[in-house]
Amino acid sequence: MATAKPISKIAVFIAVGLAVVAAALIYMAAPDQAPGSPSASGAKAPNLSPVALAGARAFDANCAKCHGQAGLGSDKGPPFLHPVYNPGHHSDEAFHRAVRQGARAHHWTFGDMPAQPQVTDKEITEIVRYVRELQEANGIVAQPHNM
Repeated sequence: MATAKPISKIAVFIAVGLAVVAAALIYMAAPDQAPGSPSASGAKAPNLSPVALAGARAFDANCAKCHGQAGLGSDKGPPFLHPVYNPGHHSDEAFHRAVRQGARAHHWTFGDMPAQPQVTDKEITEIVRYVRELQEANGIVAQPHNM
């Protein structure tokens, strides 16, 4: 009967390293989502206006790390493709104030949003246009605010 050769430490190290890399790639490929947000495959991407295209670039640079790609949310911030952010409940001015002054957590459990002083007023306007066009394409329209 033949005896099995012992596995070398290098082979174990390589196997563990490959497993870690594979797990990291799978994790990074998963869409960022928050409770109540649509799946990445369920969100409709509209043909954006020039202002919204500029807003998409500013959103990706400043907002997506918390609010997810295309506003789908993440484990750090809520989704903007959610009815609670419709223009009748959160006006464009509310977005401007949140970026300038920060916002207390009130619909979600992600914690307070800090002010974002690096974002210019023009970029805020562009970001809001981007969010509104995404919302409209996904059926989120102004609804009366009822308390």
